[in-house]
Amino acid sequence: MKRVVLLLMLGFFTMTSFAQEKNKKLTMEVDGKCDMCKTRIEKAALGVKGVKFAMWDIPSHELSLIIDERKTDPMKVKTALVAVGHDTKELKATDEAYGGVHPCCKYREDNSDDSGKHN
Repeated sequence: MKRVVLLLMLGFFTMTSFAQEKNKKLTMEVDGKCDMCKTRIEKAALGVKGVKFAMWDIPSHELSLIIDERKTDPMKVKTALVAVGHDTKELKATDEAYGGVHPCCKYREDNSDDSGKHN
């Protein structure tokens, strides 16, 4: 009986150690320029099932996330971001998606200071 209990406990701890995390923190670079980009990026990320928190920093272009790995993965988030016109390191938005962003958000053509303010 002790062996059975010991084996069950060992199996449980082994499965737990390989389980995906419920709340994993991660960051990724996402291209954009302004407050409108920030809103669009965060909304797209939060629209992915399993994303619990999303905050994009304008100057650094870093998107901070908390995700439930049991429900999503970083590539699903990146796919949602490129769908609304924002490039990541691994994926690029289609010309059609990029063309849909506001003219002031055209980060590919303009190398301005990313101040977050519109002219």
